[in-house]
Amino acid sequence: MGLRVGVVGGGQLARMMIAPAVELGVEIRVLAEQPGMSAAIAATAVGDYRDAPTVLAFAQDVDVITFDHEHVPQDVLHALVDAGVAVHPGPEALQYAQDKLVMRAKLAELGVPQPEWAAVHDAAELQAFLDENGGRAIVKTPRGGYDGKGVRVVASGTDADDWFADAAGSPLLAEELVDFRRELAQQVARRPSGDMRAYPVVHTEQRDGVCAEVIAPAPESTPRLQAVAAGIGTGIAEGLGVTGMLAVELFETTDDRLLVNELAMRPHNSGHWSQDGAVTSQFEQHLRAVLDLPLGDPTPRAPWTVMVNILGGPTDGTLGDRMPAALHAHPDVKVHTYGKEPRPGRKVGHVNATGDALDDVTYDARAAAALFL
Repeated sequence: MGLRVGVVGGGQLARMMIAPAVELGVEIRVLAEQPGMSAAIAATAVGDYRDAPTVLAFAQDVDVITFDHEHVPQDVLHALVDAGVAVHPGPEALQYAQDKLVMRAKLAELGVPQPEWAAVHDAAELQAFLDENGGRAIVKTPRGGYDGKGVRVVASGTDADDWFADAAGSPLLAEELVDFRRELAQQVARRPSGDMRAYPVVHTEQRDGVCAEVIAPAPESTPRLQAVAAGIGTGIAEGLGVTGMLAVELFETTDDRLLVNELAMRPHNSGHWSQDGAVTSQFEQHLRAVLDLPLGDPTPRAPWTVMVNILGGPTDGTLGDRMPAALHAHPDVKVHTYGKEPRPGRKVGHVNATGDALDDVTYDARAAAALFL
């Protein structure tokens, strides 16, 4: 087949595309931000993804460009398209993952259910939003936030004065503080030709703004819940023209609604379970989608899969030091490490456990992950 994929960004998502690329007979190349990153084994170039000549030079010998993250500037993305490079997802879609205000406005246009929101330029506008929405709200920086960064709960219009000062007149995003029962995530893969596949909706647990655990499929997923979540995901993928993997983070409210929280147009932490729990992992599916190859089966291989992130890593030694004990104690659990140095709160790996009984699977995943801390 001789296909070549270029991945901009050398993090763990690029790293986890390497194995399925090899299995598909696809050559994968990575533009890493610096030497020694997670995907170093496939890093054929090191450079600044914000520099158009650097990215254009990297893209010369590949069939498609895709991404480990959504931070590549729009001018660089358009330079690639103007040069005739296939870019998936393209700049028109990625803008909605790069700017939360742009995303909210487009989702409103599409009629997608979401929290009450507003663009606020100063403390007075934020206070007005608070007065209309129960006195507390979420404020987000529209660009650049992830894993809880750029997100703040506020109860006064002046609680974000430092962010307003840094924004220099640009608006912040204010959202209602949703009364939710749990957080869910829906993944969808879409090819440039328009073909789509939806994964089962999953339950996600967040700690300090970082995904800690995922249960697939989400417990107590009624047929209606599954259909509504999949419909939201496929509707967004079609409406935004997404190519590749799309992750839609959702709130399930206490009055049984689903509201869209965030979007990611790439493989996502909520889909790591699929490496060992689905017929086709999100990483293989992403490669298939961006190359416009037939999509794989997203069906779970077992009744339950639980993914637990390894956050921080050991305070003494390395993940490798802990590996023998973890593999001995939990031979059925799959361990995935990211080649990162341990640091408090940092995602350095994850474990997947699969099986028939959710309590047993959850115990195995948590116990195995704990051996790396």
